[in-house]
Amino acid sequence: MTKQTDKIVFRLHAIERMFQRAISHDNALQALANGEVIEDYPTDTPYPSRLILGVVSGRPLHLVVATDVENNLRIIVTVYEPDPTKWDSGFRRRKP
Repeated sequence: MTKQTDKIVFRLHAIERMFQRAISHDNALQALANGEVIEDYPTDTPYPSRLILGVVSGRPLHLVVATDVENNLRIIVTVYEPDPTKWDSGFRRRKP
């Protein structure tokens, strides 16, 4: 997953959740571009994925992004605003 890909696709699930959560396409792309990887899921199938934290206009967003290296794709699986009762104040670590 070290190769940077240039194609981004949104799964239907991500689009539905973004609509429900009032997260725009542009907000998701901005969070992806400026975000940081906070968790890795190398054994996810069919592609390894990562949890990315990005902040857009002061709003924290988590994106689950899978990488299909063979087809040069980053796949947005879901996007959500992290629940402060489940995450630390910086939204980087899950609360015990």
